[in-house]
Amino acid sequence: MSNPPELRPDLANALVPDARSAGQPMIGMVSLGCPKALVDSERILTRLRAEGYAISPDYGGADAVIVNTCGFLDSAKVESLDAIGEALNENGRVIVTGCLGADPEYITGAHPNVLAVTGPHQYEQVLDAVHDAVPPSPDPFVDLLPAQGIKLTPRHFSYLKISEGCNHACKFCIIPDMRGKLASRPERAVLREAEKLVESGVRELLVISQDTSAYGTDWKGRDVKFPLLTLARDLGQLGAWVRMHYVYPYPHVRELVPLMAEGLILPYLDVPFQHAHPETLRRMARPAAAAKTLDEIRAWREVCPEIAIRSTFIVGYPGETEAEFQTLLDWLDEAQLDRVGCFQYENVAGARSNALADHVTGDVKEDRWRRFMERAQAISEAKLAAKVGQRLEVLVDEIDGDAATCRTKADAPEIDGQLFIDEGFESLALGDIVEVEVDEAGEYDLWGRLV
Repeated sequence: MSNPPELRPDLANALVPDARSAGQPMIGMVSLGCPKALVDSERILTRLRAEGYAISPDYGGADAVIVNTCGFLDSAKVESLDAIGEALNENGRVIVTGCLGADPEYITGAHPNVLAVTGPHQYEQVLDAVHDAVPPSPDPFVDLLPAQGIKLTPRHFSYLKISEGCNHACKFCIIPDMRGKLASRPERAVLREAEKLVESGVRELLVISQDTSAYGTDWKGRDVKFPLLTLARDLGQLGAWVRMHYVYPYPHVRELVPLMAEGLILPYLDVPFQHAHPETLRRMARPAAAAKTLDEIRAWREVCPEIAIRSTFIVGYPGETEAEFQTLLDWLDEAQLDRVGCFQYENVAGARSNALADHVTGDVKEDRWRRFMERAQAISEAKLAAKVGQRLEVLVDEIDGDAATCRTKADAPEIDGQLFIDEGFESLALGDIVEVEVDEAGEYDLWGRLV
């Protein structure tokens, strides 16, 4: 939520009429959390728009407000409760959904005046709650939807969610409790959505799920062992950038990398390694094969030297010793990952890690996070400096009076770096893919000029 009391500012242009027609109900949306939650928000708004509701860009114009919450960490729960409270103060008629909705008593205990609480991806229940609060008023003259539905991202890129849930049992995570076991969407449904998005002008598809590598492994009687490989090849035929997120490093990921070398999908893997010390990984209930992971990374780079690997890590996990943390730093030096994020461990209500012994103090967690990020920053700075003089394709994300803000194939929106063009960019448009020569590098960003 930004700039209260406005809602998401991009909703003002979310493919709805500029003015409210007489009697047309208006719904606002506050969308918190990860891209998977953003896709849920898009689906809810698309259904509502098809039923005759208009989308309000601010609290004052809304007949009711939906707050799509995040409940992964305690800090995210606090943010969600704050957002619900703000919506109640500014509007008063609030429907809560999303991950935090899996524990309705937690929400109603803090905010008893909400109209309804539903859990994650409970689309029908959200619609029922909206119908009860603000009955629909369909109008065939204005109830028109584009084929791709309502999108909350810029028009030139879109998240493509291919499954729900997760079969892992990581001790620090409660996603399986909130979103259930793995449930993969049929490939034909994913491809149909992707085709509509590309036909509407989307230049980049960001494939997301809780465990992308496991896509389709929940299907009984499937024809292929790993349906993700078939899906990736089919998506690669659509003519858009295809970026893979949340890919666990299973052995069959090796078969994705040749598709990157062929140019079918982007040479980019978002892999949640989380840590490198075997004992830390064991306490996390995650695969404890960091050395083999280094072998996998080397093998990926042999097949596709330009591959960009991003990951996230947790420092200060219960029981993490200074020696274990140093192993993580040493592993990072050897892995030389391109894009890295790091979180300080937090207890999460319901997570099994809460009961582990030897919790790390806040000061130690802060110190380890700082040292980790300094090491990752140095690696990033050196890798980007090596790109000076290279020619790269970039996607134009934003244009203002000073520069065009772009992304390379190695950069996902909002989490990775950017490339800026500050000369000769006036003829560019959002969504253009152009070639630039890199002439300057920073710690996380690049600057270049049009070729």
